[in-house]
Amino acid sequence: MTDDSTLPSPLLPRRLAALTYDILLVLPLIMTCVALVMGVRTLLGLGPADDGTVQLDANLVRLLALLTAMAFFCWFWLKNGQTLGMQAWRIKLVTLTGAAPGPGQVVLRSLTAPLSAACLGLGYLWCLVDRNRYYWHDYLSGTKLVLLPSKRKKKAKPPKAGDSAAKPG
Repeated sequence: MTDDSTLPSPLLPRRLAALTYDILLVLPLIMTCVALVMGVRTLLGLGPADDGTVQLDANLVRLLALLTAMAFFCWFWLKNGQTLGMQAWRIKLVTLTGAAPGPGQVVLRSLTAPLSAACLGLGYLWCLVDRNRYYWHDYLSGTKLVLLPSKRKKKAKPPKAGDSAAKPG
């Protein structure tokens, strides 16, 4: 078993690839959540407007999107330290000491990551100049991303001289 605290940090392109993969998974979840809220609103008699459409306040949609994304990331990070995109790109979330992150850390990370993006992405780009390759929200949450070693396929052992497969027909 590898000590996760000594694993290297992934480079920014790998991190962005994993994030893109996860965004493609989160967007349908957000749309489903918004559709459910619209349906509940209609069932409660709070829907359709005069023109027959069901509308939600833009701030409510933003809040639903934020909560859905937070739930997605927090659930996966607590489960095994990896979202599906992180699994595909061999990235894992650990504490600064290499342990599994706790609930408070993953919630704090999911709350502060949008702040890193809101500053024109500077919180994410910080990993390009930081000697540890940490994001701003890594420091704020006490977590970091590590690159897991690749799983190399074991080579087949050559047959032994006494094996029937090694004997000619």
